[in-house]
Amino acid sequence: MAINKVGSKGILDCSVAAVDFAPGTVTSVKIADDAVTNAKLSNSSITASGTSIALGASSSLNNAFIDWQSVITSNTTMVAGRGYFVNTTSGAISMTLPSSGTAGDTIAIKDYAGTFGSNNLTILRNSHKIQGVANDSKISTNRASVVLVYVDATKGWLYTNEHNVADLQDLKFISATGGTITTDGNFKVHSFTGDGNFVVSCGGNAAGSNTVNYLVVAGAGGGGAGPNNGYAGGGGAGGFRMASCFSISAQSYPITVGGGGAAGSNGSNSVFATISSAGGGAGGNGGGPEGDDGSPGGSGGGGGSSSTACETGPSGRNNGGTGNTPPVSPPQGNNGGYGQHQPGVSGQQGGGGGASQTGRNGDIPHSGTSGDGGNGSPATPVFGASPKPFYGPTSGVYAGGGGGNGDNPGAGGSGGGGSAPGGTGTANTGGGGANGASGGKGIVLIRYKFQ
Repeated sequence: MAINKVGSKGILDCSVAAVDFAPGTVTSVKIADDAVTNAKLSNSSITASGTSIALGASSSLNNAFIDWQSVITSNTTMVAGRGYFVNTTSGAISMTLPSSGTAGDTIAIKDYAGTFGSNNLTILRNSHKIQGVANDSKISTNRASVVLVYVDATKGWLYTNEHNVADLQDLKFISATGGTITTDGNFKVHSFTGDGNFVVSCGGNAAGSNTVNYLVVAGAGGGGAGPNNGYAGGGGAGGFRMASCFSISAQSYPITVGGGGAAGSNGSNSVFATISSAGGGAGGNGGGPEGDDGSPGGSGGGGGSSSTACETGPSGRNNGGTGNTPPVSPPQGNNGGYGQHQPGVSGQQGGGGGASQTGRNGDIPHSGTSGDGGNGSPATPVFGASPKPFYGPTSGVYAGGGGGNGDNPGAGGSGGGGSAPGGTGTANTGGGGANGASGGKGIVLIRYKFQ
């Protein structure tokens, strides 16, 4: 039974206040356990940083409150819910993100001494993405402040606050060895004039560089041989393949540089990674009752001719070899020109095909001139303005066809093609040989941004 009277007097609601009690007359020990409970309060929970928490419960508040740590002066693995003052006065520091993340995990970083500009801070992603990209972050601005919040596997850690920061992506550039290395501004060029290895120690990333430009030129075909090589066609140039933005990774890439073919023989292939350029086709042999067609290859060899009489073949001539064999896109070379013989005019032989032009046909009806070799192609569209001595020829042009021989000998094509009679293809250009002469060896060039 509740007591509501003292003596004969009733106690009115709110008529007894704290001031009516003498100090120390009511203490905690005089209140029975559980006399006041959460259930007797008008509210049963509180809200902190947008999170509702039941009274009497505990919560981490999902790292809503940052627990700032002592100043960091060395590489550290970070913990969600903490803030880090990072002092890079003595040198660059790497801060590694946690190995696991839950949505809402928060980390804060502050440049303690204003030295991030001279000694950068790198945030290592630890298998997570940062800003949706699988790259580490580099902070290189003095007095920078950042807050990272983990979202999900798609975006990983996002910057929710960025103060006094520049590009947060960590720029990584390709680093490699192999061949003869020349620096060209912000680029390096590796020249391979023989077999070797392009060894990539760092594949870089998209923020810095992770692709290379390449030129792969095969060995050229030799000029035609036969019983009378004075009637032989010019050798076809080695296959010419050049492109930019070829993706690479940290590994070793074997390099093969194709040799030039001897007289009457095709050149050998050159190879870099998945790129293979085909050896040039040999010029058609001369002499005998008919002579021979040119051989197919990167560029085709020029057709030879008979040394005795009018051609007896069905077309009255010897065809040039087919270029771009095997076929690739864009084409790696062109066809050789045909050769032919006519009484009283002698034989006029076809020029070997070049990277940018077909070999010229042996021209009997008009000037009686043997075919010039087809012109080669310049490396400058991908490798920069010529002359560049480390590109091989000072002209910067590669893979010219060899000239066909005859009463009026054909000239070699630009890019190392040998001129008739008997001109050898220029070494490391993939230029075709003239009659009775060998083709030029190939070359492989690789160019990339290194800073």
